[in-house]
This record gives sequence, structure tokens and C-alpha cells, in this order.
Amino acid sequence: MNTVFSKGECLEHYTWGDDCHGWTFVDTDALSVKQELMPPDTAEKLHYHELATQFFFILKGRAKFTIDGSVTELREQQAIQINPNQKHFIANDQNTDLEFILYSYPSTKNDRIEIK
Repeated sequence: MNTVFSKGECLEHYTWGDDCHGWTFVDTDALSVKQELMPPDTAEKLHYHELATQFFFILKGRAKFTIDGSVTELREQQAIQINPNQKHFIANDQNTDLEFILYSYPSTKNDRIEIK
């Protein structure tokens, strides 16, 4: 039988950063699939992954990515890939929520190095 996923039917709901939320749909060593929500005026910390490639698909709002010092803004229905060792962070500097799907392969478990 196939599993149907939603925010209400997920493996895990978690909070991160400044009142941001996430819902885990797939969580294996090879792949993680999550939906995340960032309220207005929030950002994560600059970091990188040694192994994981990440693919962000914007569902709602506008995302501002800083990747290796370059800024790229994405709108709904756009996506971006971030490769291993690229220093990056995502920010929502808009006055509405930002929601996106995040695929990480392999998983980012124990593979997040924050830059101070």
C-alpha cells in the first residue's frame, strides 16, 4: 500500500530557527524530503554540507538564498539546487510566510557545519 503524506500525516513535525516549522515525509540515510515554513523576517544560519546536495522548491512566498556570497531570489514554482560544500542560507525578508519542499540527498543527518 502507498503512503499518503501531508502536514497532518508526516513522520515528524519539528520547529527550527526563529519559530520556523518543518514536516518530515521521507527520512532515510539516502534521502530526506521535508516541507518547511518560514514566517516573515526569518533566516537560518550560514552553513554547508560536506556530502548532501539540496534541492529547494518554493511553494508559497519568495525566498532569498545566499550561496557562496551570491544572492538569488526565488518566487513560487521556482527551484534551486545547492551542491555539497557550498556555503548557504535561506531567508524570508517578505511580510508573508515562505513555504518550500526540501529534498536532501543523501540525508543531512550529521552533515551540517555552521559557520560562525
